[in-house]
Amino acid sequence: MAVLSSDLIRQGAAGASTGYTIDNSCRFNYEDDANMTLAIGSDDDSRRKFTLSLWMKLGFPNDKRGASPFIWSTYEGDSDRWQLMFDNSIGTGAAGNFLCLYGVNGGTGISYFQTTRRFRDFGAWYHIVVAFDTTLATSSERMKLYINGERELNFSTLNYPGQNLDTTWGKNGATHYFGKYHSGSGSGTYNVDGTFADVYGIDGYQYGAEQFGEFDENGIWIPKEFSGNFGDGGWFLEFSDASNLGTDTSGKGNTFTENNFQTNDQLTDTPTNNKITFNPLHNQQHGGVPQNGNLQYEGPGTRTMIGTTGGPFPTSGKWAVAIKAAQVSTTVGWSYGLQQADDTDMGDAAGSNEDIGAGSNGTNMTPQSSDGYYYNYSTSAAIDPSLPITTSDEFWLAVDIDSGKFWFGIYDNSASGYKWVAADAGLDGDPGAGSNETGSLTGLQYNAANFEFIFSSKQSGQILTLLRQADLAGAVPTGFTYWENVQDLI
Repeated sequence: MAVLSSDLIRQGAAGASTGYTIDNSCRFNYEDDANMTLAIGSDDDSRRKFTLSLWMKLGFPNDKRGASPFIWSTYEGDSDRWQLMFDNSIGTGAAGNFLCLYGVNGGTGISYFQTTRRFRDFGAWYHIVVAFDTTLATSSERMKLYINGERELNFSTLNYPGQNLDTTWGKNGATHYFGKYHSGSGSGTYNVDGTFADVYGIDGYQYGAEQFGEFDENGIWIPKEFSGNFGDGGWFLEFSDASNLGTDTSGKGNTFTENNFQTNDQLTDTPTNNKITFNPLHNQQHGGVPQNGNLQYEGPGTRTMIGTTGGPFPTSGKWAVAIKAAQVSTTVGWSYGLQQADDTDMGDAAGSNEDIGAGSNGTNMTPQSSDGYYYNYSTSAAIDPSLPITTSDEFWLAVDIDSGKFWFGIYDNSASGYKWVAADAGLDGDPGAGSNETGSLTGLQYNAANFEFIFSSKQSGQILTLLRQADLAGAVPTGFTYWENVQDLI
């Protein structure tokens, strides 16, 4: 199943702002081998002084990949390369979640740092700054790492670079690779999976995190407008041009070549407008594969659950959310609905009876003989409205928390209209009017602080897609808000 997490870390990256907003982000899907490159044309001072600043939202869990994914690398050859990556070679149970900087100069390799911090929040945006100035006399000032505005001081490995060390950052003949290792062996294997926003490459200057962000009145680190110098070899990727996501808007003309991006990889999920996604950590037994920026969930051959990030369902108001399914099986292959976050089925082994709500209480809609079929595990009540469904339909859930009513239904694309399931098995439910509801939250023993929006699948190759409002064919019911923003939970 898929479910939303209750992790609300870095809520400032979910909408708080002092005036600067980020409109777009870019999804790097490792399955597509999505990456960007920029050739370096001449040696300059940036070999000793540079700053890399970026916002990142994690994608598919690194510890399930079997290879170390690379955020950035500067590569001339195996004897001259630097790489920022999530190391997948250490740790147990959470390997692949430690940020690492590794460099090779003249054939000699060294790990400059390896964090003890594990990067495991898939619903938040991380701000990462790596700042170098090897000309400085004090070794500890030559290399700095900042995470969410604070200088990182805890490392399992730490080796400061020697004074006046030349890196490959600005080396003539080297190439910047954003999102992968390099174009040689292992291409695709080492690609990062995640979403990025406001990526700065600063040439010839060592800047701290304060140049790119600030703490708001609640002590949350948020982006701010950069006012420093880029240097001749610098760049700014804000992903504002959907037709060329590698466009440099710094004014320096250092546009990256984009490789293998899709038309929908420009997103509006950003550090100032954080949106809910599937949560890989709530992927029961990791039986399925979250993908495409965690907006899709590909099911395995045995039933598993996955949830959505952002926290429990909102505790008041009227909310609606929708998904699409790649397959509409003649057997029970997937479902979506509401259940308690501590439902016992979430702890079952993969392949057990992971029906939404079956462990304690909850409710779901699922295909049965290519019809939509509703079941309430709290009341053991079933509703079979004989609702034909197809892969072109949108599958909706609308919840009026204040009145205690909810509706399951579809937007029928072929008829350009809604069919909401009523408790009497009719299709005349009407969330906008508040009438003919599918069921009552009271019957679910609903606890607003403990309920989650959750999904399950047992069809091999089944892909469930969490829809953004901009992608909807149907209109949001009157009086309801489409639930996609984490800030709606604050």
